[in-house]
Amino acid sequence: MPARLVNKADFERLLGVRPWARSAHFAVHHVASAPALPPKPAHRAAAHAVSTELSTAPALVCPPPVDDLPTGHWLGYMVPKRHARRSVTRNLLKRQVRGVFESHAAGLPGGLWLVRLRQPFVVSAFPSAASDALRQAARLELETLFTPAAARAR
Repeated sequence: MPARLVNKADFERLLGVRPWARSAHFAVHHVASAPALPPKPAHRAAAHAVSTELSTAPALVCPPPVDDLPTGHWLGYMVPKRHARRSVTRNLLKRQVRGVFESHAAGLPGGLWLVRLRQPFVVSAFPSAASDALRQAARLELETLFTPAAARAR
């Protein structure tokens, strides 16, 4: 199961590169790197408190820094409200993105992945906001996006 992308810097970095693959409704972006580290919170109490006492206890031992970040997949998705007005539809599309990505993750290169909805589905073509027809159409389109991507990675 891929980890989620939550950092704004990662989304901006992914949107700054050309799409890995495109379809009528979706675009997939990929960057072969690990996510950016979140900024460290500032500790006000530690900055203002100056200790006058000296410690004679042994220093804390920290593990050595690791140069290699863990390899894996990090997935982000963007389903804007302007392309899918109803929350039921947005949630359906997000579930399809996660499901298709998990099924193809083993054949994809590691790194940051972003799937974004770039065009709305035609509302008149689907009977309801969460119809089986919409589910199948989205899944089929996502499958075609990740299948060539998996073949390119090999």
